Amino acid sequence: MIRKDDILRATDKGIHVFRHYLGKDFKVGKNFLNPFYRDTKASCNIYYDRKAGVFKMKDFGNEEYSGDCFELVGRLNGLDCRNPKDFVEIMRIIDRDLYLGLSKNDNLEENRPMGTNNENDVPANVPMERRKRSYATVQKPFSTLELAFWGKSGIRENILKQYRVVSLKKFSSENADGKPYTLIATEQEPMFGYLGRKHVKVYRPQSQIRFLYGGDMGENYCFGLEQLPAKGDLLFITGGEKDVMSLAAHGLNAICFNSETAMIPQTLIQRLSFRFKHIVLLFDTDKTGLESSLKREEELKQYGVKRLVLPLSGQKEEKDISDYFALGNSREDLIRLFLEYLDTLYNEAMSALKSCELDFNNPPPVAQMIVSVNGVPLGTQGNLLCITGGEGTGKSNYVAALIAGAVKPENAEGIDTLGISIEGNPKGKAVLFYDTEQSEVQLYKNVSTLLCRCGRDTMPEWFKAYCLTGMSRKERLKSIVLSMDKFHYQYGGIHLVVIDGIADLIRCANDEAESIAVVEELYRLAGIYNTCIVTVLHFIPNGLKLRGHLGSELQRKAAAILSIEKDTNPAVSVVKALKVRDGSPLDVPLMQFAWDKGKAMHAYLGEKPKEEKDRRKEEELVAVARELFSRKRFIGYMELSEELQTAFEVKERTAKSYIRFMREKEIIIKSPDSPNSYMLGEV
Repeated sequence: MIRKDDILRATDKGIHVFRHYLGKDFKVGKNFLNPFYRDTKASCNIYYDRKAGVFKMKDFGNEEYSGDCFELVGRLNGLDCRNPKDFVEIMRIIDRDLYLGLSKNDNLEENRPMGTNNENDVPANVPMERRKRSYATVQKPFSTLELAFWGKSGIRENILKQYRVVSLKKFSSENADGKPYTLIATEQEPMFGYLGRKHVKVYRPQSQIRFLYGGDMGENYCFGLEQLPAKGDLLFITGGEKDVMSLAAHGLNAICFNSETAMIPQTLIQRLSFRFKHIVLLFDTDKTGLESSLKREEELKQYGVKRLVLPLSGQKEEKDISDYFALGNSREDLIRLFLEYLDTLYNEAMSALKSCELDFNNPPPVAQMIVSVNGVPLGTQGNLLCITGGEGTGKSNYVAALIAGAVKPENAEGIDTLGISIEGNPKGKAVLFYDTEQSEVQLYKNVSTLLCRCGRDTMPEWFKAYCLTGMSRKERLKSIVLSMDKFHYQYGGIHLVVIDGIADLIRCANDEAESIAVVEELYRLAGIYNTCIVTVLHFIPNGLKLRGHLGSELQRKAAAILSIEKDTNPAVSVVKALKVRDGSPLDVPLMQFAWDKGKAMHAYLGEKPKEEKDRRKEEELVAVARELFSRKRFIGYMELSEELQTAFEVKERTAKSYIRFMREKEIIIKSPDSPNSYMLGEV
């Protein structure tokens, strides 16, 4: 039976309890911010009550948190210290979370592991303290039985190696009183070690005292953090190390802290929220796990942390994710469970979006046609690509050709995508088309044309087209974000997203804050879902720069920008590059397309002659040179190179080739006064 005095004795009069649950290194008597609510003034401290002989907490900002360590734990777990039954539960929680072992110290001699030296038996109370504890380990290869134990949770030897888990033959350390002890593993009671940089956490799954510690655990123990990718869509926070590895074995990202009741550092969650779209609590389904996940969800709600409850009974053999997989459930089953959870979260937004979905089999009633300005960007996975141009340049048809390449049937050949190569979509990932300007009738016609272009009679299930003209600007962006998330899980990924046009997602394209926010959000989504997001910007280009704050932000973030303009022959449209991240836009060929009456759609006419490309290159360099030398009469070679790198967003080698070209065409000439400087030629 656990006694109050035993806990106070094992935790140095309660100080270790405060250190464990507060999750921070405080100094006795010095004020600090209370981590359990949004404390703005440091008015909370831990002090020693000489009369009571225990450490207590005093919070001048919120008296509800004042009291001894038992009152704090009761407060965190919704228990009342004045209720005898609740007080017993509070002591059990402290014993469990700090691994004191007080509930198992009655018959230690009978429960001693086989092979343990009598004189060095592990003490009954081995609290996890915030100090370095010397230790020594002897490792051995995993036995067949040990690998079978991990295999029940889907964990193979490669996962154990990845997470630095070893099989221990012997573990030696000391208890809180400095008394040494040694444990020796047996076949009946195996022993494993989770190796950290300065510590080891010992796991004994078949023993009464399951966890022991050696070394310096640090303030915020987090298992699996080093193994996370730089970016991802889904991150689980579980209750234990085995759960983390079980999820990793099924291709899912996960971390855990020292226990389900441990405080989760908000600063860490804030950093992870920039790397992952979803952070989900996946705790055990027993009483402790359910209560703890509710508390953690409330504490971290400002970071969008969610809580998923597994459909398990909560009994010993059926309560965590390892049990979930051991019962025969797969990764797909878990993702399906998460998708059902998203459906409940997004129900209202998806219902609103459903009314905007194009029903190809039920054409909209004929209405007055409104000609919209369209454009199509092109790019790579994880990036934004932008297309811009003026009215009547053929952007609508260019968009149709782009999407046709993405939804074409497998093994289809001879599809005219107007000179642009589009990667096929054999796995049937989602292709999403959001139109913010066209009428529903015009959208239906454009979709009909693109289906004809790629040889399809009907829309594939994974191709979604939406007319968002009936939504407010705020609703449009929200609907795009939520629907992308849903379709990512529903169709196993997103192949391509087209937003026509991006300016209609914000109130004003010249609002700097709004422009930065919308571009950063789309760029983040492209990285999370590993897809290309094509944005159509309805601005007339000005040289090599786009207008407005929205154009400037896209110029900086987009991997490529294409401009569609009318040629000297007004029947022909020309596509030219304004920006190419991995090269120079002036080295990209000029592509042409025009209306083909026989095909009843636009067709590719090929590249413009090299002379045209050189003429365009010369015109662009002349325009930039005039701007640069309007500010200075003479510019040195290195400064000129840097200015060209900035103007065209190219590397140094390309900028130097431009300088050679400008000298050959006498756009610039050497200064007669300084051989290392240039001046503007007679252009």
